[in-house]
Amino acid sequence: MIATKPADTGLLDGETLDMLRLRLAPLVAANAAFDGWTQAAVAMAADNAGVDRDIAALAFDGGAMVMIDAWFAAVDAAMLARLPAEEIAAMSIRGRITALVEARLAFMAPHREALRRAQAILSMPTNIAAATRLGWRAADVIWRAAGDTAVDYNHYTKRATLAAVYAATALVFVNDESEDHADTRAFLARRIENVMRFEKAKARLSARGDRHFSMSRFLGRLRYRGL
Repeated sequence: MIATKPADTGLLDGETLDMLRLRLAPLVAANAAFDGWTQAAVAMAADNAGVDRDIAALAFDGGAMVMIDAWFAAVDAAMLARLPAEEIAAMSIRGRITALVEARLAFMAPHREALRRAQAILSMPTNIAAATRLGWRAADVIWRAAGDTAVDYNHYTKRATLAAVYAATALVFVNDESEDHADTRAFLARRIENVMRFEKAKARLSARGDRHFSMSRFLGRLRYRGL
């Protein structure tokens, strides 16, 4: 019997499908700008990385939402790598949140068309729950990186408000043609100013034992006021 050499799958030593998905996600995003969030984009990403197409397809089994989820997770990882804890610690809370959101957007900047297509998919009624989960996850990663340790109701309000800020900022970002995305930066600065005021108002209300405020009204102002 003639021995045959095992096929080269392109997997790294010890690499699982979850790890492969995270590695390929930025390449999928790069191709999604042209091919959409489809298996065609996955196949091209596999070719770019020298990974077997069938294995790549298995890693992204589940369709567009799996691809988008993986890309956002890869962006979060890149964001945290760019801004290590010791650098973040030297900033104010406002500076930390601003720097983290801007870093996240910077990694998406080369793939704004892919982000635009992702937003269209996330806005579909069938994907609202998944979109909410992804927005919450992004806000949670940012707040944790910023040093937030709240475990009471503040844990939830901080993430809800930041998720609204980020979603609104991303919508501005995909259409921003200003130099160095200056319009997006200005929009983000205004929204974060609103968040800081909200946190101060919460602190005053909590000091008086009065926690009756309207989350829905506040989130609406974050999204639409002063566009």
